Amino acid sequence: MKLFVSSLVFVSSLMFAGLALMFAGLALMAGSGAAHADVPDVTVERQVTLDQTLEWTLQNQQGATYRILISKPEGEVPDSGGYPVIYVLDGNAYFASLHEAKRAQEQFRQAIIVGIAYPGEAPHNFLRRSYDLSPPVAEEQNTPPQGGQDELLDFIEQSLMPAVAERFPVDTHHQSLYGHSFGGMFAIYTLFTRPDLFNHIVAASPSLWWNDSYLLKHERDFRQQVEAGETSVIHHSLSLIVADNDSLQNQQDARQFYQRLEDLSAYGLRSSFYRVEGEDHMSVPFVLESRVLKQLLGTRGS
Repeated sequence: MKLFVSSLVFVSSLMFAGLALMFAGLALMAGSGAAHADVPDVTVERQVTLDQTLEWTLQNQQGATYRILISKPEGEVPDSGGYPVIYVLDGNAYFASLHEAKRAQEQFRQAIIVGIAYPGEAPHNFLRRSYDLSPPVAEEQNTPPQGGQDELLDFIEQSLMPAVAERFPVDTHHQSLYGHSFGGMFAIYTLFTRPDLFNHIVAASPSLWWNDSYLLKHERDFRQQVEAGETSVIHHSLSLIVADNDSLQNQQDARQFYQRLEDLSAYGLRSSFYRVEGEDHMSVPFVLESRVLKQLLGTRGS
């Protein structure tokens, strides 16, 4: 009899334990279901878009295609009769952050930003920018293809700028160009060879060493024209920016270049030099957005 009772107690204990486990499992499943019920449905995904922007597709005279990224102006047309415009080279990489920095700061919202970009998703199109932003070189050095700087300038002057001016009221006395690395080199070349095209230039970590420092000849010609009164640089500015972890040559070239141009302030050219602490050649553009906007838009009316 005692054996029978003990067996019954043991079986009952097992049943209660089993029931407890079953209810615990059901509770866990219910909790899990509740948690999953709070997770949003992400089966529909859309690409992120930037508010207050446009995108055009334009071709140059040679048939090369460009994506033109436009940050639209906000607010009334300024008293000057038009909006200031900033043209940005390597737009795939640098347009978005400049656009958002502009919109987040009310004093800059009236500006138009125009990103000159390339088809595709790559931040830097190595082959296209190597051609567009560089001078011609000897055939044996022409890999990858180089020498398209004047073709790009023709495109900007003859196609892009008129298209922007047709779409928006533009302050033709307040148009700026911003470029980094090869883009900075190109921006300085633009100042030297077509000084009337832009009023303000920002060159970040410019590749002044490229092609045996080919810009030196253009610098000498530009200086002679300014000193002879053949080229006016009144109300023009050039801002040079480097990173403190840029190559030593990049830093020295930029500082010496700035020192050589300082005396042209007597003719109206304002120049500045700034070194960004804690950054390198590739990171420096992404800490410059507000500085670039202040540099280019803060000069308004000057």
